[in-house]
Amino acid sequence: MKRIGLLSVALAAVLSLAACNTNREATDETATVGTAGDAVSPGDRDFVEQSVVGGMAEVELGKLASERAANADVKAFAGMMVQDHSKSLASLKQVASQHAIPAPAGLDEKHRETREKLAGLSGAEFDREYMSVMVDAHEATVDRLQTRASEDRFGDDKGTVSPEKSNNPVEASINQWAANTLPTTRHHLEEARRIHDSLGNRFTQR
Repeated sequence: MKRIGLLSVALAAVLSLAACNTNREATDETATVGTAGDAVSPGDRDFVEQSVVGGMAEVELGKLASERAANADVKAFAGMMVQDHSKSLASLKQVASQHAIPAPAGLDEKHRETREKLAGLSGAEFDREYMSVMVDAHEATVDRLQTRASEDRFGDDKGTVSPEKSNNPVEASINQWAANTLPTTRHHLEEARRIHDSLGNRFTQR
C-alpha cells in the first residue's frame, strides 16, 4: 500500500511538471518578457521588425538615390530620407533595446531585391522608379503607423497625433514612437507623391 501511495505521489508530480512546461510553452508562443519584466506580444515584435527593416531600407535607398538620381528634387528627397529615417530608426532601436525586442540586422529579401533593381538603373529611369517605390513604401508605412496612433486630419485639431492607449509599458512605448513618427512620414508621402507626379508628367510630355 505504501508503495502504491508513493507511486501515486510521483505520478502526480510528473503530471504537474508536464502541465507547467506545457503552459510555459504556450506562453512563449504568445509573448516574451522584456528586460523590465513586461510582456512583449508577437504583434509588438512584428511591428518593430517591420518598422526597423523599413527604416533601414529608406536609409540605404536614400543613399543610393543621392548618388544616382538626376533630378534635383529627387536628390533632395533622398537626402531627407537618409536624415529623417536615420533619426527615427535610432529612436525605435532604443525602444527595442529597452524592452529586449530583437531588431533585424539587415534588409529582408523583398527590400534587397528592390535595392538591386534600383542599383541597375540610372538617370531619369532611376528617378521615376525610385519615387514610385517611395510612394508605395510610405503609403504602407502610414497605414502601419495608424494602427498604433490616432491622427486628426480635419478641423481645429488637424495634424494632432496621439498614441493608442495601453496599460502595457512595451506597447505604450511603441505606440508613442509611432505617434511621434507619423506626422513626418505623412509629410514624406505627400512629397513623394508630388515629385512622382511631376516626373510622370514630364515624361509623358516628352
